[in-house]
Amino acid sequence: MRLAMRLLLAALAFTAAGGAVPQGFDLADYSLRVYYAVHVRGGLYGVYLGHGLVITAAHVVGGSANPPVRIAGVDLTAKVVKISPLEQLDLALLSIDEEKLPVSLRLRRMPVCETPPFAGESVIVAIPENTARSEVVSPLSLPRDVRRRFSTAIKDVATTGNSGSGIFDANRKCLLGIMSRKLSVNPVGGGQPKDIAKYFVPAPTIRAFIPSEYRF
Repeated sequence: MRLAMRLLLAALAFTAAGGAVPQGFDLADYSLRVYYAVHVRGGLYGVYLGHGLVITAAHVVGGSANPPVRIAGVDLTAKVVKISPLEQLDLALLSIDEEKLPVSLRLRRMPVCETPPFAGESVIVAIPENTARSEVVSPLSLPRDVRRRFSTAIKDVATTGNSGSGIFDANRKCLLGIMSRKLSVNPVGGGQPKDIAKYFVPAPTIRAFIPSEYRF
């Protein structure tokens, strides 16, 4: 509740400073977009955690040791703190010089959720351009061969953010996951693959991935 209230006050402060919240947007949802959604390597995404740290998907970073990051309109060069192989975790932790960030961001912190996602949980997917509501799907709704490896997923494939974007618990506004990939199936009898969900790396995996000296 306290975090949601801080996000609400932040969005109100943004509006008072001259930013416009689009009609129909929830103020707390919009603050996730303004203060925590990050561009990484141009058209891909990440999440600003605070303390100059950005979490994203490993394949977003690729082979770059210093990927470009854009946060709150500021272009910076990041340093890779830790990265996992794509087929293991698909996570990367980056660091940026927080002294170059606007004052409005320097004291901000985005906690990683302490509990794992559950089927039917309401979520917010935030990227710098937009936010979208969705929900976690049941692993049982996924094909057996898919859910063995990619059991945490959301629906609304066409309307939610792509690789590296943050998935936030809609009630607690903590980071529930990082978007990794679309999940598709091949129709019986042939034809084009059909997108059925989007897999995200869940909060417990993110918490374990972040080195202890970078946790807060």
